[in-house]
Amino acid sequence: MTDCDRLRPVGEGSRAALGHGYVAAVDAVLAPLHAKLPIRLINMGISGNTVRELGPDWLSVMIGINDVWRQFDGIDGAAAVMPDEFARIYEGLIARSRPRLKGLVLMAPYFVQSSRADPMRRRMDEYGGIVRSLAARHGALLVDTQAAIDRALEQGEFESIAGDRVHPTQAGHAIIARAFLDSIGVSPDSRR
Repeated sequence: MTDCDRLRPVGEGSRAALGHGYVAAVDAVLAPLHAKLPIRLINMGISGNTVRELGPDWLSVMIGINDVWRQFDGIDGAAAVMPDEFARIYEGLIARSRPRLKGLVLMAPYFVQSSRADPMRRRMDEYGGIVRSLAARHGALLVDTQAAIDRALEQGEFESIAGDRVHPTQAGHAIIARAFLDSIGVSPDSRR
């Protein structure tokens, strides 16, 4: 969701280096502001990471999707991170990082499924609740990615957002980028 073929070892320096996902889309909107504000986006996302692998002035974290997906994909049950461990590790990450940051943005995990009765959607909503609670407790901005996905699902089918309900299409990345920009108070029309 974040890696999207970013440059290694560090995804920075050009839009192509940021990968082809929502991070590059956010950069495209922020680019006109770069001359006025010292903004430098770095994509350090790693495909397949869970909350266990997490270690700037501002930090944006979208984690939890793989933690939940591993509970349902039947590939590696040991890789699944259950809610109590997820909350504990995430809390520790924030506690260690927050004092050194000017700002923190927490992005709720999502599942591209409109039925809240679906077992994976119910679990993803549980993890989203953990992220909302952590954001409130630590004074972080919250990007309610699931709410943005839900609004998009009212307009069309899941395949246009994420064919496997997890990995976004370009349209899905645009939805995530827009939710991020709305949460930080920057619209694509901004000319600050």
